[in-house]
Amino acid sequence: MLVLSRKKDESIMIGDQIELKILSVDGEQVKLGIVAPKSVKVYRTEVYDSIQQQNKEALNVSKSLIEQLSKKIL
Repeated sequence: MLVLSRKKDESIMIGDQIELKILSVDGEQVKLGIVAPKSVKVYRTEVYDSIQQQNKEALNVSKSLIEQLSKKIL
């Protein structure tokens, strides 16, 4: 993990196209702005984790349905 210190109104570049801006710092809360191409998906970690879990559950349902259908066909 790379750890960098930044102050309000400073930023960090990730590659050539993604800029992470520090908009404000209030106590323990930091507000970030992210400038990235629309093709780059940006999620809060808890949202990303939820999406991944839903995808895994959907995959398990699909496998289960395929197994049930294949048993009925045979």
